[in-house]
Amino acid sequence: MKSITYRLAEFFIIFILIPVSFALSFPVWIKLSIGFVGFLYVIYVLLKVEHNRFKLRECINWKQFWQRTVLKFLVIGIITTIYVYVVDYNNLFVVLKTKPLLWVIILFVYSIFSVYPQELIYRTFFFQRYESLFRSNILFLLVNAAVFSLAHIFFRNTLVLFLTFIGGILFALTFKNTKSTLLVSIEHTLYGCWLFTVGMGAMLGFPT
Repeated sequence: MKSITYRLAEFFIIFILIPVSFALSFPVWIKLSIGFVGFLYVIYVLLKVEHNRFKLRECINWKQFWQRTVLKFLVIGIITTIYVYVVDYNNLFVVLKTKPLLWVIILFVYSIFSVYPQELIYRTFFFQRYESLFRSNILFLLVNAAVFSLAHIFFRNTLVLFLTFIGGILFALTFKNTKSTLLVSIEHTLYGCWLFTVGMGAMLGFPT
């Protein structure tokens, strides 16, 4: 399961074939089943093939992480607030203002059941399985961001693909520097929850 041929086939199925298939029209239960089986496969490979242990990484530089993340968050916050204000003013902070309980519930569910699994697949699994196949770190990070964006193709929204590509670059850089699924999940949670909060949740599939 560690041969180059096997990993390339694995890459194509998990990160190209399955995401593209989700953009096609077929029963949701089949899509959910495929996604669930795929996630179980990822967990199996991480534990049994790559011999991971799900524990908190030692020697995390929390101060540096928060300094960088807060700075990026402020930039993202300013840009997205201006964007929603100009393009879709009626939705600016609409869920927070009109449905605060739904806002809290969605943030919790999204953080636990969406962000962490995504980071296990697209950062932890992806880096361990495929980083050695690339001679160029830049190309590797761009490919990681591209397939992360491709995972959102079922939204059929160009802006979503652009945002997730940019997010993919940021998350890939964070994981590259920290090797921590926890830290990149925190960062992913902050940005995703903010987009929902500021009023861009509908295009990202959040209930509004």
